[in-house]
Amino acid sequence: MERYAGAVTDPSGRPERPPKFSLRPQLGTEAASYVRDLIVSGQLQGGDFIRPESVAKDLGISATPAREGLLALHSQGFVRLQPRRGFVVIALTGDDIRDLFAGQALLAGELAARAVKHRTPAAIAELEQLQLELEVAAESAHDELEELNYRFHRAVNLLADAPKIAWLLGEAIRYVPVRFYSTIDGWPAATVHDHRALLDAFRRGAPKTARSAMTEHIVHAGELLAIHIESVAAKRGKLALRT
Repeated sequence: MERYAGAVTDPSGRPERPPKFSLRPQLGTEAASYVRDLIVSGQLQGGDFIRPESVAKDLGISATPAREGLLALHSQGFVRLQPRRGFVVIALTGDDIRDLFAGQALLAGELAARAVKHRTPAAIAELEQLQLELEVAAESAHDELEELNYRFHRAVNLLADAPKIAWLLGEAIRYVPVRFYSTIDGWPAATVHDHRALLDAFRRGAPKTARSAMTEHIVHAGELLAIHIESVAAKRGKLALRT
């Protein structure tokens, strides 16, 4: 995004999925999702200005839906609108991420516990197959890994049969950067490792263990993202001191 961000075009039940894996959503929604991912992945920092024209150029759309997307982010608290200056990113700290993922972990953990109670041999076989594919993709195909991770979590959430909790979780995970999965150090490895404990709980029919495994998984992912955000901010701070 010119000098505002290096454009990178390239865990779950997400509000929007990236265009690569689905039909292209409404353009304003796509723009909001794209910029939100830039912010949460640390590629845009607090105080950075964002022009609708830059977003439009990155996505190959017009400036009107790009502006609509930024206005949506304004209402969600990701950016503020400065008169005669445009949109400015609101700072997102590592502790903000930790807090958000702690809340998300409670919802995801409850869904996992309920899913175990509704498990079937076919459902367990589906999760096991997804995990096998995850472990293969983790070696190099991180784009595939992100999609497989989405499918794994979606299968768990659907099995829970708790649509209201799933809806709340969908709102909470706006802070998961779906496009920049491989840029977060440790996320691919954590995906593979943490799912194994969850799968074991499903096999044994242990709801409490499943809740604990999922909660720890989401908190772990949040800590990795928080560390990433803090690292990017620190590097930018050092560069600013040198200039």
